[in-house]
Amino acid sequence: MNDDTLVSLRRDLHRKPEPAWREFYTTARIVEELVALDVDDLYVGRDAIAGEHRMGVPETAELEAWYERARAAGADEAVLENLEGGYTGAVAVLEQGDGPTVGLRVDIDGLPREESDDPEHVPAAEGFRSEHEGAMHACGHDAHATIGIGVLDAVRESDFTGTLKVFFQPAEEVVGGGKSMAKSEHLADVDYLLAVHVGLDHPTGEVVAGIDGFLAVSHLEATFSGESAHAGARPEEGRNAIQALATAVGNLYAIPRHADGVTRVNAGIVEGGAAANIVAEEARLVAEVRGETTELMRYMDEKARRVLESAAEMHDCDVDIETGAEAPSAESDEGLVSIVADVAGETDGIESVLERDVLGGSEDATFLMREVQENGGLACYVGVGTDHPGGHHTATFDVDEESIRHGVDTLAGAIERIGLERP
Repeated sequence: MNDDTLVSLRRDLHRKPEPAWREFYTTARIVEELVALDVDDLYVGRDAIAGEHRMGVPETAELEAWYERARAAGADEAVLENLEGGYTGAVAVLEQGDGPTVGLRVDIDGLPREESDDPEHVPAAEGFRSEHEGAMHACGHDAHATIGIGVLDAVRESDFTGTLKVFFQPAEEVVGGGKSMAKSEHLADVDYLLAVHVGLDHPTGEVVAGIDGFLAVSHLEATFSGESAHAGARPEEGRNAIQALATAVGNLYAIPRHADGVTRVNAGIVEGGAAANIVAEEARLVAEVRGETTELMRYMDEKARRVLESAAEMHDCDVDIETGAEAPSAESDEGLVSIVADVAGETDGIESVLERDVLGGSEDATFLMREVQENGGLACYVGVGTDHPGGHHTATFDVDEESIRHGVDTLAGAIERIGLERP
């Protein structure tokens, strides 16, 4: 698969970004490429994931609107039927004789944000800016999906002996899809797992062989319920949900940090109320907690729930707390890091190789990594540098398309080497 083909696919995916669990066109387009590659086995939608483990799934009306948009864009009807209800994603399997089973995880969802239309922004200038207003590939997942296709093609033409599984995972941006793939039957026999991300503030031509420092994360959605009243005439008759919400926000940031490592908390959405003269009867908060380890995240989660419940009680309100999505921490295994580093050092276009770096954020590839590790295998998260003019998740983010080939060659070479060395 030549560079022009890879770039064309990446640009098609970039034009039609779809947020978490709405990747209907994206999945169908990936399936089209996988069928053309004639992979040995292909699992799509409900057959690719353990649907009961999906997290952060949007409302039915939202799913249906994006489903119809994908249909109007020409997505294959037979594929769409298997994705209905937000069961997106795919797993492709390549059988090449006796040997280990190697997995590659790539994520495929976009972000719910507007893309820049500045003429200096390359997608706008060259005609592949997002066609979906309010949605954008602002983190490089279009490149990730393309790399996954490219790796399958390259490994098929290589001397690799064994089985390759590529996991095209939905819903990373809400840390909602990793668990559903980790708990699927397809990961159970994987001996070695690689995951990949472009950019991460590393330039084109640089590869990080093993990324660590994933913060475990949990999203909390709290709805405070009180009783409305006239704020001027009868304020004492109300039970103010806004007061409970405000108390909770302040106290969340007062949770003590922990001596064992890094912890984080953030109230990202606070909303409620109807008018200045009405005591609010309902208010909503969406927060997240993170920890350097899964145990530290659990510590923060427990403290946050206590804060939310206490704030409700203080103001005579009720609170309903739901877990939106979560992901554990994980570390890259040295046996795979060394192979990736060696291969990257021999790959055309790679000018700098870092053994390891720390992410400092969260990623639900950790579900798949830990699942493989707990089953006795090895896992590694690889960073492929790309020059991006805007930061991740910004309106001007873009991928230096030269890095797509770097990702394909490094990962395909590492997979072939794993088949030989079986670390």
